[in-house]
Amino acid sequence: MTKTPYTRNLGTTGPQVSALGLGCMGMSALYGEADRAESIATVHAALEAGVTLLDTGDFYAMGHNEMLLGEALRTAPAALREQALVSVKFGALRDPEGNWSGYDGRPAAVKNFAAYSLQRLGVDHIDVYRIARLDPDVPIEETVGAIAELIEKGYVRHVGLSEVGAETIRRAAATAPVSDLQIEYSLISRGIEREILPTTRELGIGITAYGVLSRGLISGHFTRDRQLAAGDFRAHSPRFQGENLQHNLNLVDALREIAERKGATVAQTAIAWVLSRGEDIVPLVGARTRERLTESLGALDVTLDAADLAAIEKAVPADAAAGDRYPSAQMAHLDSER
Repeated sequence: MTKTPYTRNLGTTGPQVSALGLGCMGMSALYGEADRAESIATVHAALEAGVTLLDTGDFYAMGHNEMLLGEALRTAPAALREQALVSVKFGALRDPEGNWSGYDGRPAAVKNFAAYSLQRLGVDHIDVYRIARLDPDVPIEETVGAIAELIEKGYVRHVGLSEVGAETIRRAAATAPVSDLQIEYSLISRGIEREILPTTRELGIGITAYGVLSRGLISGHFTRDRQLAAGDFRAHSPRFQGENLQHNLNLVDALREIAERKGATVAQTAIAWVLSRGEDIVPLVGARTRERLTESLGALDVTLDAADLAAIEKAVPADAAAGDRYPSAQMAHLDSER
C-alpha cells in the first residue's frame, strides 16, 4: 500500500496504518451505557472511511469489547475486514464486581490472555499485542519475550508497549523489535515530550496516542453543568472535578476561538494538533457514534500552520491543565509517570 497523507507507519518495524485509529473502549466500558448497534455501525463506518487501526483491551468490560469488535469485523464486508489491524492490550486483572487488582505479565499469563483474545475476536492473529501497564513483579524482558514467542508461532504480528517510561522502553526494545508505544498524549497531557518521545524517536518506535481529547474534556462538547452517568469513570477523574473542571474548560474556550477562525471544531483542532506533532504519531479517537467519528475524521483535513500552532501554544500552554490525568491509585501503576 502506497503511503499517503492519510497513512502512517507504526515505527520502523511496525505496520502501515491509517493516520487516525479508532479506540473502542468506550463502546463497552467506563463511559456509561453505549448502544451496541451504533457501536458496530461506527466500526463499520470507520473501516469504510479508511481507518484500519482498531484498538481494544481484553479487560474492557471483561471481554465484552473484544466480542463486540469481533462481531463488527465478522459482519463487515470481507475487503474491509481484511484491511483491519487489531491492537490489543492485556494484563489487567479484575474481579466479578469489576474491581481492579493489578497486572500480570508472566509469560504463561501472556499466552493465556492471547488465547482468549483470539477466540473472542474471532481472528487467527493479533496485529499488535501489548501489556496495558507494567507488571512490577515481572521484568519487561520476560513479558516481551513471551510476545516474541507468540510472534514466532504466528499468533501475533508485532510487539507494542503501553504507558511505560524511557528505561523500560529501552529494555523492551533490546529484547525484541517494538512497533509502538501506546500512551496518553494531547494538548493538556504533554508529559511524553520530556523524555519518552525523544527515546521512542531514537529507537524508531512509533506512538499511538490515546486520550487526544482528554476523555471528551477538550472535545468542545463537555459542559460545566453536565451530569455524568452511572459507571462513567470521569466522575472520579481529577480533571473533571470542581475548580479543576472550571479551569480546564476555560482552556477549551480559548481553543474554541482558534478553531472557529480555522472553520473547524474544537475536537478537530485538538486532534489536528496531535497529528502535527510528527509522522510517527497516530492518534486514537474514541468515537462511540458515527456522528463523532465523522467529526474526528475531519481533523485530517485541518492544516495548522506556524501561526496556528503558536496561537494554540499560547492558549493552552504545556502543563496548563489542572489535575492529574488519573486518580492517584491509578497514577501509581504508570511506569511512564515515574
